[in-house]
Amino acid sequence: MPFREQITGLILAGGRGSRMGHVDKGLQPFRGRPMAAHVIERLAPQVGAIAINANQNLDQYAAFGVPVWPDDLQGFEGPMAGLETGLRRCATDYLVTAPCDSPFLPADLVERLAAALEANGADLALAETEEADDSGEMRVQPHPVFALVKTSALPHLANFLATGGRRMDGWYGAIKVVRVRFDDASAFRNINTLRELQQFENEQE
Repeated sequence: MPFREQITGLILAGGRGSRMGHVDKGLQPFRGRPMAAHVIERLAPQVGAIAINANQNLDQYAAFGVPVWPDDLQGFEGPMAGLETGLRRCATDYLVTAPCDSPFLPADLVERLAAALEANGADLALAETEEADDSGEMRVQPHPVFALVKTSALPHLANFLATGGRRMDGWYGAIKVVRVRFDDASAFRNINTLRELQQFENEQE
C-alpha cells in the first residue's frame, strides 16, 4: 500500500461558489473557522503533503500555510481542472482530492482508498456510499471528488480535458478504477448553500 509520504492531499476550492451566493465556500466561517480549515485538519494526518486548488482569494488560502495552486486551465473549468493541476504540480506518486465544502470527511479515507488501489492494481480509487433516495429505495452514490489517483494517469486526464471533457467520471474508460464502499454516508456531506451552512453550524457535533 502506498505510504502516507507518497500521497499529496489536494483540497478543491477552485469553484465560483454560485450555489452559495457567489462567495468562496472554503473561506466561509463554520464552527469558528473557515470551512477549508476543517478539511485540512481531517486530511492532513492522512497524507504526506497538503495543497489547495483555488482560483480566487489566493492570499487568504495561502494563510493556511500550504501551497495554493490555481487551475492551469482558464475559466473556472471545475474539479477536473483542479485535479489536472494537482497531478501536474504534486511531487508525489499519488494525489488524493477532497472538496473544500466537506468538513466531515472520514479519518480513514486515504487508508482505505490506498489499500483498494493497490489490491486491485488500479489507477484511481473513489469513494461511494449507499443512500436512500426520495422514495426510500437504497441506491449507490459515487463520490468522485473523494478520489486517490496515480500521478502517472495524468496524460489520460490531460487528453480528456483537451478534447473538451469535463465530467468527473468521463475519463474513467481510459484508466482502471476501483470503487470503495463507505458505510457512513454523512461523512461525505458537502455544504453547498448558506442555508445548509447554517443548518450544519447548529447541528450537534
